[in-house]
Amino acid sequence: MAVPNTNQPNPNAINSPFRQNRKQVKKRFNPLRRSRMIDYLDPKFLGRFTNDQGKILPRRITGVSALQQRRLSSAIKYARHLALLPFVAQDTR
Repeated sequence: MAVPNTNQPNPNAINSPFRQNRKQVKKRFNPLRRSRMIDYLDPKFLGRFTNDQGKILPRRITGVSALQQRRLSSAIKYARHLALLPFVAQDTR
């Protein structure tokens, strides 16, 4: 009696009913495009990348690249130290 090899992909997996339940991931629009400089003195722009509690949003939500996310997080932290952005929102205190 032959044992089926489980390491190889199932050829019928594409037509499987379980595959239809997956969500389509929508490609996020990069709001920074190819910008090299992120201004930490612009709190209105940096506010787009924080939520209502003052937390920095992850790049899977904002749609920026990894390098831009690192620059954004440091710019937000600089703006917080200069008191241009709050560390936490007023409601969470």
